[in-house]
Amino acid sequence: MSKQQLTSARQYGKVAVMFGGDSAERDVSLNSGKAVLKGLLELGVDAHAFDPAEQPLTLLLEQKIQRVVIVLHGRGGEDGSLQGALQQLNIPYSGTGVLGSALCMDKIRSKQVWQSLGLPTAKYKIADKRSFDAGSCEAIMADLGNEVMVKPAQEGSSIGMAKVNSASQLETAVQDAFKYDDKVLIEQFIHGSEYTVSILNGKALPSISMSTPREFYDYTAKYQADSTVYRCPSGLSEELEAKLGELALEAFDALAGSGWGRVDFMQDKLGRFYLLEANTVPGMTEKSLVPLAAKQSGMSFAELSLAVLQTAEVGR
Repeated sequence: MSKQQLTSARQYGKVAVMFGGDSAERDVSLNSGKAVLKGLLELGVDAHAFDPAEQPLTLLLEQKIQRVVIVLHGRGGEDGSLQGALQQLNIPYSGTGVLGSALCMDKIRSKQVWQSLGLPTAKYKIADKRSFDAGSCEAIMADLGNEVMVKPAQEGSSIGMAKVNSASQLETAVQDAFKYDDKVLIEQFIHGSEYTVSILNGKALPSISMSTPREFYDYTAKYQADSTVYRCPSGLSEELEAKLGELALEAFDALAGSGWGRVDFMQDKLGRFYLLEANTVPGMTEKSLVPLAAKQSGMSFAELSLAVLQTAEVGR
């Protein structure tokens, strides 16, 4: 590494890479954070591991941390609470702010915002733990096409999700999802291809298509199975690639997303795209989707990690 490159890396000061935490996605976060920490260290950044499940945030001040790279997935790291705490400590952090983090984390409110703006998203119903009536399952299934996805409103990595095709299955799936959240999204199932678009500093990276022999792209398909196939380039035409990238940016901006993130889609048999969700702290292991898209753009994992650090704005 040249002296100039080292000086550039040191301009960010003492950096904490925050990962681990105590959400249901802790294991994924540990893998992501270790990879990002390694990437930053390779470039000469003065980076240090920080697990908020094991250390109080006030220690950041004692350690004179100047920037934080958030690699915490799920609750506590991706829902705006950590972002608010860091703002109170006056420490710049990577990615989306308080409002955008909270909106993107909530699948129901994300869909409501997109709907209000006329952006395409599948039909859905909401189940509230306080008022859910199992007797409504037949009507819900009929209204949504008799095949639905059940999703806790504020969990990631497909945790608590289920695909069902009967009223009895729906009741069971909703009750299971209530173990993770008091509100549950019941969404019409879209038959077709799944795509994701990574976003970095206001630009859409090449889209990725995912396919799995499993019922849907669940936790096992994402992190454990060897049978999941990823294509990048995704195989879309140049026109559709541009269209999908524009839709991803519009959807991310609508939820006050900023810096970096990822937007997931389904494409039905007629070629229409439907927004699924937006992620403000997507996976960052060597095999994750954002690094795959960045690699297709000619960016190494270390360079991507640095680009994420660069989103840690001063005076947010």
